[in-house]
Amino acid sequence: MLTLLRVDNRLIHGQVVQAWLPALKAERVVVADDEAAANPLSCAAMSLALAGEADFRCLPVSGVNFRALAADKVRTLVLVRDVASAVAAHAAGCTGVPVNVGNVHAAAGRTQVTPSVFLSTGELSQLKMLADAGLTVEVRAVPSERALGMEELSRRLA
Repeated sequence: MLTLLRVDNRLIHGQVVQAWLPALKAERVVVADDEAAANPLSCAAMSLALAGEADFRCLPVSGVNFRALAADKVRTLVLVRDVASAVAAHAAGCTGVPVNVGNVHAAAGRTQVTPSVFLSTGELSQLKMLADAGLTVEVRAVPSERALGMEELSRRLA
């Protein structure tokens, strides 16, 4: 069962382990990231960061069977590095799950929308596409924060 698709360029880190895993009661974490999957050291470090809190998989986006994850009973948090990867995951079957944007670093062409999220107009369009497909899209770093929805996100990027 897919519980959340989170966009966070850091992938696994303290907020995920200490806040999101308990809030979601996630039993499995899937990092769907081409770069991380190609680096065994990176995957091993992320696995260690979980400290046995959840089953861990590190795969390229195209290597994740999202339909199978959605169909089983294991509560699963999916982590992707960027908005484009969230769109790719959705296209590959990661559907019917809320999308959380938790951290996107500053870069040329991006505007700050929260203290930890910077988005371009293209990324906003991609998030709107996910929302139009029926997914709940929100921006917040941790579950205890107030979620910023698409309407407010669009206003902040206007």
